[in-house]
Parts: sequence; C-alpha cells; structure tokens
Amino acid sequence: QLQLVESGGGLVQPGGSLRLSCEVSGDTLDNYAIGWFRQVPGKEREGVSCMSSGGGSRNYGDFGKGRFIISRDIGKNTVYLQMNRLKPEDTAVYYCAAGEGFFKICVASEYDKWGQGTQVTVSS
Repeated sequence: QLQLVESGGGLVQPGGSLRLSCEVSGDTLDNYAIGWFRQVPGKEREGVSCMSSGGGSRNYGDFGKGRFIISRDIGKNTVYLQMNRLKPEDTAVYYCAAGEGFFKICVASEYDKWGQGTQVTVSS
C-alpha cells in the first residue's frame, strides 16, 4: 500500500526558505502523479504544485510561480517542494498526495493517497 510521509515544515521568517520532502513507499514514483497541497482552517485544500508521473510536466498555483519549485529524486522515491521568499500568507499545513496515472490536474479531488501533512508557519 502506498504511503507518503512529509517532513521539513517549521517556523521561518518572511523572505526565508524551506524545503519540504515527501518520501513515498510501497510503490515507485513513476506510477503516480504527485502533488503538493496546502490548507488553512476554514478553507479548502488548494493546489501548490503538481508533477506528472514521469516528472516532465509540472505546474504551479499562481501564488507559487517564481517562488516554489517541485522536484523529485527517483533513487530516493522522494518528491521535494522548495519554497523561497516565503510570505505570511504561505502559512498552512502542507500535504503531499499521489494519484495513480501519468498526469492529473492540480486539484485535491484528483488525488486519493495523502500524507499526514506538515505545518509551515511564516512569521517574524
């Protein structure tokens, strides 16, 4: 059974950077589209960045373009989200998710395997 475990969240000052990791076990990344999502209380989970199973197609929410980078290490079966120039409004719980197949649009309902989430807080 596929399992996803996020790590790397924490407290960072505005303008700082964090790199989130999503370690996948139970199957190879090549069989899944992978996405990063975030959620704050009272709001729906929103897509941050998503990647096709081959890694060749990557997309980003407008708020993350130019600041966030999604990448993967097949050897470690791990997906990363590098977040730069963080803002207080980036504060949220960040989740990694997987959906079987080559490509899925970056909306939460398209993904059916989820990690437990990692808290990111951007504050001075």
